[in-house]
Formats: sequence, structure tokens, C-alpha cells
Amino acid sequence: MHMYIPPFNKQDNPEELYRFMTAHNFISLVTSENGELIASHIPVMIERQEDDFVISGHLARANSQVEAFGKGQALAIFSGPHAYISPTHYETVESVPTWNYSVVHAYGVPRAFSAKDDPERIEAMLMELVRGHEASYEKQWHELSDKFKQGMMMGIVGFTMKVERLEGKYKLSQNKSQTEQKNIARALSQSRDSAIAETGQMMGLELEI
Repeated sequence: MHMYIPPFNKQDNPEELYRFMTAHNFISLVTSENGELIASHIPVMIERQEDDFVISGHLARANSQVEAFGKGQALAIFSGPHAYISPTHYETVESVPTWNYSVVHAYGVPRAFSAKDDPERIEAMLMELVRGHEASYEKQWHELSDKFKQGMMMGIVGFTMKVERLEGKYKLSQNKSQTEQKNIARALSQSRDSAIAETGQMMGLELEI
């Protein structure tokens, strides 16, 4: 499986890909089981281990996608900001609308672990996720009864996935003139829609404006 990426849209800087995945860590996880595609939408954590990336997260134990773990390659899709691009921004009248967006695809084999086999690892993973999104909740978690916490942890399956291949695509009007790119970036950056404004800001960073 590959993503279509024209050369001018390719993003392969490891530092930038790590920043992007960390900032947009609610992913679509796609696996295949007996020829059928299965997808889940989950928050994950990304860890750098020298030149490698490791993705970790969890699914509900009742989620049938768990059965695909360890059996083949999975695709984790990190979706960034996106925006409609009007042809009115272009210098050439004979132009058509398009869409600017940013996305990273990560490929690897998920490996499962559970509270039954490794409860400390499950709890550590959950606490890392909590610290990244609501650190103040950690105190409340530790005050919950052991019975309740164990019940919650037994209801999920954790996984780690060492990334075997990364594909980054930033479609930010790189095939247009500098003037057109700057016009689009400024227009998008002024939007009240946060996704549209962030797309404009990403364009501005690429253009250094």
C-alpha cells in the first residue's frame, strides 16, 4: 500500500514528521483480516527511539480488530489541517478549485498486550496518555478503587507498533507561483475556522512569511 505523493508535496524530514504525528495523534488505524479492511479511530502516543518511531495505544477488548494484531501490516493515518482552495486566488483565470491538506501514513505490525498478562504495562500506557491530555486526572485515577481500575484495564487491549515505513504529504499549493502561494496562505490564515487557519499557517512556514 502506498500514498500518491507528487515530489513537490513530499515531506520526509524525521523531526517534522515526529512533530506532526505528536500534534495530530488522533488516528485512523487500518488493518486487514481475511481480506476485509477494518478501521478504528483512536488516540495514540508516538515515541522516538533513535531513528525509529514506535506508536502505542489501545482498543476495546470487544473490538474485532484486535484479532488482526501481529498477523500483518497495519496503516496508521495521522490527519492534519485542511482547507478548500478557491481558484480566485490564482493569477490564471483558467484554474480550478482544489483542497490543501497535510497527512502522514505510518506502516508497521501492531503487537498486542493486555492487563491479564502485563497489568503494569497497561496502566503505564494509560497514565502516559492521561499526562499528555489531562495531567490533573492522574490524581483522580489513583484514588479510584482497585476493583474499578482493574475492570477498566481488563476491558482494553494495548498495542505497540514499530514504524517500518513513513510517508508524509503536505499538499500546500507548492505547484503554484510564490505570489499565489502567499495570497492563499494569507487568506487562509485569517479564517475563523481553526483547521483552515492552521493550513494557512503551515503554508506560511513553508514560505517563511
